[in-house]
Amino acid sequence: MEMIRRLSSFRIANPMLSGMMYAFLWMMLGAFVLSLLLWTSGMSEKDLNSYTNLVHGIALAAGGFTAGKRSGSKGWYYGGLTGVLYGLAVILIGFLALDSAVGLTDAVHLLASFVIAAIGGMVGVQIRK
Repeated sequence: MEMIRRLSSFRIANPMLSGMMYAFLWMMLGAFVLSLLLWTSGMSEKDLNSYTNLVHGIALAAGGFTAGKRSGSKGWYYGGLTGVLYGLAVILIGFLALDSAVGLTDAVHLLASFVIAAIGGMVGVQIRK
């Protein structure tokens, strides 16, 4: 019984790694919801651009929140770094899978990722206290 209790209480100690895990979990959940919306409604893939940005924003805020909460201090720092890592991962996936060029819009998205996740990290530190 003790073995089961130890396995169920598995926790990632690194704030940025746990933030990335939660961010990608929320992103996958949002992608699933968007795919269901696309499948059940008459929307086209071109109509999903704003919804995709909303899903990324929620995922970044959740990842920054988790990183800030786990760190206990410097929430903007850990949240912001989590956002930058998330943004770089999304840009890298887009570059490798979709053969899209890296441009100025990616730098703006990276800056927005930093800001959203940093705000989430600051809220996460305040919630913990």
